[in-house]
Amino acid sequence: MLRKIKQGFRNFFLVYCHEFKLVFHDQGLILFFFFLPLAYPIIYSLIYNPELVKEVEIVVIDSDRTSLSRKLTRMLDACDEVRVLGYAADLPEARRAMNEHKVYGILQIPEGFAKTVGRGEMGKTVFYSDMALLIRYRGFLMATTNVMQEMGSELLTKDINEELPLAATIVTGDLLPIRDVSLGNIRSGFDSFIMPGVLILILHQVLVLAIGMAGGAKKENPRLVGYNPVNIAPSVLSTMVAQALCYITIIALPMIFLIHYVPLMFRFPMAGNFLEEVIFLMPMVLAACGVGYTYQAVVTEREEVFVSWVFTSVLFLFLSGLIWPRYAMPEVWKALSAVCPSTWGVEGFIKMNSNGSSLADVATEYRNLWILAGAWWTLGFCVRKWIVRPQIFGRRRRDLEKESSI
Repeated sequence: MLRKIKQGFRNFFLVYCHEFKLVFHDQGLILFFFFLPLAYPIIYSLIYNPELVKEVEIVVIDSDRTSLSRKLTRMLDACDEVRVLGYAADLPEARRAMNEHKVYGILQIPEGFAKTVGRGEMGKTVFYSDMALLIRYRGFLMATTNVMQEMGSELLTKDINEELPLAATIVTGDLLPIRDVSLGNIRSGFDSFIMPGVLILILHQVLVLAIGMAGGAKKENPRLVGYNPVNIAPSVLSTMVAQALCYITIIALPMIFLIHYVPLMFRFPMAGNFLEEVIFLMPMVLAACGVGYTYQAVVTEREEVFVSWVFTSVLFLFLSGLIWPRYAMPEVWKALSAVCPSTWGVEGFIKMNSNGSSLADVATEYRNLWILAGAWWTLGFCVRKWIVRPQIFGRRRRDLEKESSI
């Protein structure tokens, strides 16, 4: 009995060491385990850095030419997001300035704007925006909305004070003051909103695709990757655990870089406890390993992983709820997103990292990740035992037959 236990630990250690050898002798696996988690977050973050744009040039077409239209222009120019470069005579002139990239927005104030407002009706203006960069459009939208709200409040206050002079002692400012507090995203930046979730998606994809590629390498050319029969024998579960331990050991430092140092470098929200975040992500890492083992059933060559990388990355992004809220999904898509470990990983990590939730606050997501880890490992075990092993043994047998015939 003791001898069997020793042999089991020896085989476990041999599989663990062999998997290290496979990873560090395969350029594709090195690319996934090191380049992708280290380079991609920086590249994505730099695209939207800085997160906020200020003093973006616009031109105004003032067809009304009244004191109210000039006040609207001055108030818009006073906003941090906008700088009024000047006036244009008509829309074609303004469009030429935009085509030449002298300005990125056009505000058109129609004739009769002041009269319409004076009658107590809704005054309408038209704003045209260059959509080459959505951050500019977002800044324009915030600036125009704030200016319109402030002007509307001033006009309403003026009307009340004219009808009820005594109210002037009470109504002296904004009738409905609004305080905008961006919970979890204090800077109100696109990067701070989406990148914490993207970091978890990157971690998930690294494990799934790297494990899939490792399986493809074993099928494609066992000798090329240092084929060792111990890697698939004697115990399927022991082999899976040893390989997963190897992958977790390798991904540990890139994982710390993803969830701690990338937010630190780009000043993303960091309201959570780092140790609790690591504990929360462990079942997601295990579940991602299970998904990778299952994925090995359809990977016959290493290059297939690069093709599926593009497709699955977009799919997991949509299903995560980052850009398509889960409550708005049809039931089919919602059910599909529920079986993706990245969905619950993204949801829980954002709550912890951006909003300061504790591990107890994300108990639902944490429990779902453990359930998915068990389910995916069970499916991965079945795939490895009845699909992957026969494929590898069959390839090995055919190679030996070719050698003997030669």
